[in-house]
Amino acid sequence: MCTVLSEHGWRIAPSTYYDHINRGPSVRMLTDAQVIDAIFMLRKNKPLTRVLGTRKTWIMLRGTGLDVARCTVERVMREMGWHGAIKKKRVRTTIPDAAAKRPTDLVDRQFYAAAPNTTAVDRVYCCCDLRFWWHCWARFW
Repeated sequence: MCTVLSEHGWRIAPSTYYDHINRGPSVRMLTDAQVIDAIFMLRKNKPLTRVLGTRKTWIMLRGTGLDVARCTVERVMREMGWHGAIKKKRVRTTIPDAAAKRPTDLVDRQFYAAAPNTTAVDRVYCCCDLRFWWHCWARFW
């Protein structure tokens, strides 16, 4: 393996390679596995805990005796794809039908340009709560 990597410009000592191969899992990997198991069992045994977010899941884990950092619970839940209930509704957008007929202009507006390659700007002033607001429309031809 070291010779193949050194052919591509990566010089690695054989002792580094064998140290990496023989190294066991890190402390973080072991604690993450323990937290994943605890959250999985919590969500399996108490189905209502599936709607809990990271903060309340962390509180429940500490209540069961597992002393873990909240950021660890956040990271593990994010990596596993677990999340609590989402209060916001999903945004639904309207997809127009290309074959449908568009409504006619009921105001009978006449859009025309005074000259080619000009911009027409129209301003409307509105009085709301003793403040003047103005809206500006620009039309490019």
